[in-house]
Amino acid sequence: MQPSENTGHPRRWAILGVLVISLLVVVLDNTILNVALRTLADPVHGLGASQGELEWSINSYTLVFAGLLFTFGVLGDRAGRRRMLLIGLALFGLASLLSAYAQTPGQLIAARALMGVGGAAIMPATLSIISNVFDPRERGRAIGIWAGAVGLAVAIGPVLGGLLLEHYWWGSVFLINVPVVALGVILVASLVPESRDPEPGRVDAFGVLLSVVGLVALTYGIIDGGEHGFGRPLVWASILGGVAVLAWFVLHERRSSHPALDVRLFRVPRFAAPVAMIGLVFFAAMGVMFFSSFYLQLVRGYSPLETGLLFLPFAVAQLVFAPRSATMVRRYGGRAVAVVGLVLTSVALGAFAFVDVATPIWLVLVAFFLQGVGMANIMPPATESIMSALPREKAGVGSAISNTIRQVAAALGVAVIGSVLAAGYRNGIEPALADLPPAADAAAGESIAGAYAAAGQLGPAGPRLVAAANDSFVSAMHLSATLAALVAAAGILVALRFLPGRASTGAPARIGGPGLAAATPGQGQ
Repeated sequence: MQPSENTGHPRRWAILGVLVISLLVVVLDNTILNVALRTLADPVHGLGASQGELEWSINSYTLVFAGLLFTFGVLGDRAGRRRMLLIGLALFGLASLLSAYAQTPGQLIAARALMGVGGAAIMPATLSIISNVFDPRERGRAIGIWAGAVGLAVAIGPVLGGLLLEHYWWGSVFLINVPVVALGVILVASLVPESRDPEPGRVDAFGVLLSVVGLVALTYGIIDGGEHGFGRPLVWASILGGVAVLAWFVLHERRSSHPALDVRLFRVPRFAAPVAMIGLVFFAAMGVMFFSSFYLQLVRGYSPLETGLLFLPFAVAQLVFAPRSATMVRRYGGRAVAVVGLVLTSVALGAFAFVDVATPIWLVLVAFFLQGVGMANIMPPATESIMSALPREKAGVGSAISNTIRQVAAALGVAVIGSVLAAGYRNGIEPALADLPPAADAAAGESIAGAYAAAGQLGPAGPRLVAAANDSFVSAMHLSATLAALVAAAGILVALRFLPGRASTGAPARIGGPGLAAATPGQGQ
């Protein structure tokens, strides 16, 4: 074989298109859900979900997703990546039906958890198949297109969600997944080749169990503390218990011969630095996305459709710049590109610390656009660095780790930043609740959505409560945005210290060199 011969699959670009459709259904659902949060909080047109229940409707999905990615990455390597992708699509479609017809917030949370099972089977399969059907020289471009598909889903999701909510009931935002899943199943079965790891590892079931229990306990404590206060023993028992279980998980993984997550991989800067960057960015960005939907729909009074359209600058920036990031990395080096992306993202998130009830909306659109440009120049080079640190046959594991960190960080970002927002709002609104009836007091003190619902029953006193709720929410948003910007800015230090520069980006890194088996997760000793 000549060195210049392309080793990719003959139908690799058509296969990439199929994988993009499969990816769209996962990303589309979460972006649609962001626009639907306000409706789900409405007791008349939605489910009357509290802020904590809304956070759990997001985090039940992301926690299950993150907890099972390791296992499904290894199962896909063992049983077949196309098979795992088909199973994941079928589960996701079924769970979407259950979500659409949920009667209570609890039922929605449970159905969303099942969607997380399907998503955990879909996501690592798409990246691992890309790594197997593309030549290493084309893989960076393919991953850039794959990341651009995320931008496409971000663009479609809010607008589609807004259109559905304008004309149909809230469950339609989940029902829309079903035809996309059906198309994905047909195309995957027709075009995508089967691939497996010739030396698959065993599944670390106990490690997976520890990771799920630890993450759920930690996140429950953070969300419950933000909603009801951190002064109760149950909250700290949950938080400290979750941290203890996660520490046990790390110790177990270090000693296991077939770890779900080989923590030794994090000793390699080319692997660990982009993983840390992804975690920091998604922690910050998803927290801001959570509160920005409420800001636009309640404080500014935009409809769900108008809110979806206002998110378009972020999505368009992702769609335009993500596929071009591989070229930028080749020209300027991964470190420079990532640092610029992190600076733009930090500035964009920090801008919300200066946004109030009367800020010109075009400034908010500029912030969304800058955030999209920044994240478009972080994700593809970071993902390529992670994937290039492992050989092709271990692509499922590399994909699982990068996506797990992203999902865990997103869940914790929504939980932590949402809790800061809830606590700040409660402190700010408290003086305005003194003369309200008990029912209105409880609703308005819980969330801004509750305040708007209560204001509708108060007659002439309603506008005063709305004004107080808006002021309290905006003040809490400023604090939350500052925290998000600082977290994202920490990624700049990581990139400057650990990412390879221009001279080091030409050849893929190989963790462990000749002794790769000693540092590759999912492979027995």
